[in-house]
Amino acid sequence: MKESTFKRRSWLDQCRVDTEAPKIKLPEHVVRINSGMLDDKLYDLWHLGRDIILAWTPDKTGIELVVVPHYLIAEVVTSHHMEDAMEGHRLDERGMELILTGSKLVSQERIQEISTLFDTTPVRIKLPFIPGKELELPTIDALIKRYSISLVEDRAVALLDSVGFSMLSPFEQVTQLNSLAYSVNSAYSKLLSNDIDIKFARTTTGDGFYIWNRDSSIQGNLNLYHFLHLVLADNAIARSKSSGRAVPYLRACFHVGSHYEFYQAEGLSPTAFSYIVGDVTIVLARMIDQALDGQVLFGQFMAPMINVQSKETEYMDSLDFIKRAQSTIENLHGVELAGDEVESIRCYLTGPCNQDGSYGISKFCLRDKHGQKHEVFNAKINIHRRNARPVFLGLQHNELECFRRKTDEEIIHFSATGTKL
Repeated sequence: MKESTFKRRSWLDQCRVDTEAPKIKLPEHVVRINSGMLDDKLYDLWHLGRDIILAWTPDKTGIELVVVPHYLIAEVVTSHHMEDAMEGHRLDERGMELILTGSKLVSQERIQEISTLFDTTPVRIKLPFIPGKELELPTIDALIKRYSISLVEDRAVALLDSVGFSMLSPFEQVTQLNSLAYSVNSAYSKLLSNDIDIKFARTTTGDGFYIWNRDSSIQGNLNLYHFLHLVLADNAIARSKSSGRAVPYLRACFHVGSHYEFYQAEGLSPTAFSYIVGDVTIVLARMIDQALDGQVLFGQFMAPMINVQSKETEYMDSLDFIKRAQSTIENLHGVELAGDEVESIRCYLTGPCNQDGSYGISKFCLRDKHGQKHEVFNAKINIHRRNARPVFLGLQHNELECFRRKTDEEIIHFSATGTKL
């Protein structure tokens, strides 16, 4: 891994982290100058967060954008419909979701359609450069997303929570959050050193972090799960060496689902880092509320994910995902934890072992304070190092008696060959 990979990024680098490698070889100073000029114009349209950009399209001398007040989005989502001035046109919640999903770059025809739905006209920005030639379209799209809202339907998110955090003194709290932030950064550097690229982002919950990968492909979601393993391992090793309460005792959850991503206003500018809110964060919060100390919970999901190799969408459930994780986790072999090389690592979902050699995975049904049900699995990770004691993360199946008493348990049975019965 090149040393430059570890250099800190500017706000523009942070935006461009979502984009693919540029197809047009432009001098870096040209990219930065053109990006800065465009960002200044987008900032003027943003009006300190009052307005958001829904879509854009380029032409030879500039770009056209659909810009609307942010409260119109809320009205659509809460009222489930909005009718425009043209008779017969209607924008329901699903229509709004289609606009917010994916790239903001659309065709000229689509720009007109979206403008009509919101009873507005496109805003035109004249630029001193040609979009697509003197600034990559993906870079423009990444800049525009800072002034928009995006719906992501297939992204994995991890939640880390410090046990007993509210009982600590303020000094102990800030020390534990610092320790956890270091474990996250340390895990990130280890993945980069092992040529595993993860474009992670995080936001604090007060006593922990939501962490996600900006790449929401199958491989991106798998990399996030392995990233979680390394964060938990670094934390566990730090706890074994620490006295007092400087290092948090963690519980963790992992789930795949939909959410909205946005950039809050910080002072007079949008933040460089995004925030997420939606179904996946709600489910994770419900899961963590009932997780035992030291437990790792894995959510039940069926989600569409992009296969980077085939460019096709595959629907994957939790058990399929774990099978993929078990086959890709060998990529972590050779990673160093506290100076000792990882020899082997295993991740799995726990369940009872039967006398006939078959095995099962326990699926638990949680009920939250609103009476809603959430299905979860108990996850386990075992890491063996070359010249050091192994690191065992999560709780074993026989340590879940307290958890079973507050949940409904279903056993998913498998044959000796691993086929689901």
